[in-house]
Amino acid sequence: MKKIKLFFAVVTLIISSNSYSQRTSDIEGANDYPLVSRFKGSVIQWYDQKNFDKYYLLELKDQKLVPKEIEGSITRIQYSAGKEHSLAEISKSYETVLKDAGFTVSLTLDESNSPGNLNEQLYFSEFNGLNSLPGGSVKPDHNGKWNYIEAGGQKDGKDIFIVLYITNRDWPLITFDAIEVKNMESGLVTAQKIDNGISSSGHAVLSGVYFDSGKSTIKPESGEALKNIANYLKSHPDKKYFIVGHTDNTGDFQANMTLSENRAKATSNELTTNYGIDSNQIQTYGVASLAPVTSNRTDEGKARNRRIEIVEQ
Repeated sequence: MKKIKLFFAVVTLIISSNSYSQRTSDIEGANDYPLVSRFKGSVIQWYDQKNFDKYYLLELKDQKLVPKEIEGSITRIQYSAGKEHSLAEISKSYETVLKDAGFTVSLTLDESNSPGNLNEQLYFSEFNGLNSLPGGSVKPDHNGKWNYIEAGGQKDGKDIFIVLYITNRDWPLITFDAIEVKNMESGLVTAQKIDNGISSSGHAVLSGVYFDSGKSTIKPESGEALKNIANYLKSHPDKKYFIVGHTDNTGDFQANMTLSENRAKATSNELTTNYGIDSNQIQTYGVASLAPVTSNRTDEGKARNRRIEIVEQ
């Protein structure tokens, strides 16, 4: 029995090591956040960007950590650094970089001055999954040393917060979050805007239809936009349209073809199932990154290229 247990322990260790092995080059499609440079020699292990989501900053009140909810566009980057670098060195480097970039450091915590263990509270089950990392990302060790840095500033009239959580995975692991505060753009697409787009160019962007990164399930906050799209379609019952999904050029092209088509189908299914649109009035297609509206060389450009359009047949 002991041999069997030992065997499974070794297998588990091998699987875990392979799942979270340290990269020697950046993950494909990932970019640094433009306002803050990376720690010297570090490598991007994992990357995620959301146009809109909730985020929780931390405040220290009466020796308790209190979460403060904000909303906006969120860029999350995980870097790994060389084993020769200490957490203190990385933290001091980032504090200097943030101040040089015009940010004000508002909170610094580590295991010696924090009322709680952020290894548990931030990235595991406790603290209600505060800023929890999704599958595919690298999880830090449960225990050990860590540093937390929170900074804020303004750029082009936008409030921007930078949050860093620096800890260890067999090597220093830096989780970097940039939150550009904004209200969710609700009801951007209206029947009138669709009509104007169709009249002028034969197509219109269906802004306000939201998906999680890499997924084709429509998020609940898309309801108002879908209602407006349905109103437009119902006001033109004699015409037929294509619902076309687009992606940026990040990742595998064939996977993006599938994703763009599935998002178009999801939009069509919502319209026919929940908004009373005749399925004969719309057809769906996905074209991945074949029809960008701008360059994919910047994050802003990629965000614009990830879209659903309606095209008059």
